Amino acid sequence: MVSPHNADTPGSAARKPVAQIRYELLTLGDELLLGLTANGHLTFIGAQLGRRGVTLGRNVTITDEAEVIVAQFRESWARADVVITTGGLGPTCDDRTREAIAEVLGQKLVRDADIVQSIADRFTRLGRKMTDNNLKQADRFERGEVLPNGNGTAPGLWVEQDGKVLVMLPGPPNELQPMFLEQVVPRLAARGLLLEREAYVQLRTAGVGESMLETRLQPLFNPYGDALSVAFCAHQGAVDCRVSSPSGRLSYEQLEGIARECGALLGEDLMCYGHDTLAKTVSDLLRAQEKTLAVAETATGGLLANAFTGVHGACKFFAGGVVCYSNDAKMQLLDVPECLLAQHSAVSDECAVALATGAAETLSADYALAVTGFAGPCTGTTQHPVGTIFVALHAPHGVWSKKLNYPGPRETVKVRTVNAALDWLRRELLRAASGAETPARRSGVMQ
Repeated sequence: MVSPHNADTPGSAARKPVAQIRYELLTLGDELLLGLTANGHLTFIGAQLGRRGVTLGRNVTITDEAEVIVAQFRESWARADVVITTGGLGPTCDDRTREAIAEVLGQKLVRDADIVQSIADRFTRLGRKMTDNNLKQADRFERGEVLPNGNGTAPGLWVEQDGKVLVMLPGPPNELQPMFLEQVVPRLAARGLLLEREAYVQLRTAGVGESMLETRLQPLFNPYGDALSVAFCAHQGAVDCRVSSPSGRLSYEQLEGIARECGALLGEDLMCYGHDTLAKTVSDLLRAQEKTLAVAETATGGLLANAFTGVHGACKFFAGGVVCYSNDAKMQLLDVPECLLAQHSAVSDECAVALATGAAETLSADYALAVTGFAGPCTGTTQHPVGTIFVALHAPHGVWSKKLNYPGPRETVKVRTVNAALDWLRRELLRAASGAETPARRSGVMQ
């Protein structure tokens, strides 16, 4: 059940358990319907609401036409306790969301002098001239609040009316996402419309399949019967397991205890508790051990390096990466011997090891990962068909390689390869921290 509410809490929603509060999301923009832009807002907002105990009731993607916006918003406003809209708050003629919704709410739009000044200041900082059409972004509802936008010119809008909440957010993800996390989620939680903390405890695993994960963990779940809810979500190279108690019969502390039991059983297959990525987990291990990493890539084309540079503070542990598709690049940049390439080819255990060694030595790193292979859709050989990948790991105590095979589309092969390389390094770092002998040393292909 939700906790007590303060006086300004929306009336109808305030008296419901969080799980029964109906949320609807309206994603606006012709570019979404034309397939020019992916609807990442549904994925992001749905996930954030789910973490706080809410299942998004419906998402509708509509055009920028005013009459369509009016009709759909009127329907959603009648059905939902909370309506969230994305897009259509910008300065151009096709940004009509604010005006259309004002019509349905029966509210006037007023120009806010503070927003005008904020927009003008932003243009000044960027050294650009502000055109007059930008001023429409300073219009807000007369009985509403403004959600500041630190990364753009269009602020978000917040309205509480008819016992409901309206949240309007700009479309660009780099603007919407921090606004949602830093402003919208805390406001909704303070009004009892979201849980104050996550509704479940999540274990994130790597290197174990979904069905095998359930088989291994089910004996730990059986004693709790229907008081415990378990959900699995498979990704490429990782599987999440979420434990919750929708009935409230198990406390959050009990859920944490169940998760710890699962983690102890899983051992190295447990990547983390929570939502960290493989790259973030590996990065934390490297920093904790004060080690550095370099990468060398062919088939993944920089995707492996990008995984690390997306982590805050990467300069503390990531020495750099080399994308070397041609044999000349391999020889010139990483000192791969020409005779090795001639004898074994660029797609081989031997080349992968030479690439990893070259990356570690050239960039003065403690660890190095290297990837070479045939990602497809063409190339490949009878011996090494499309989807054949060689990954090498250079560590302070040796260097090894392994052969992988990932049939499928090119982008899938690349993502699965990156995840496999990251997971191999993660396990090696865990063993290095514990002083344990590594399976790589026992059974890997050592060069």
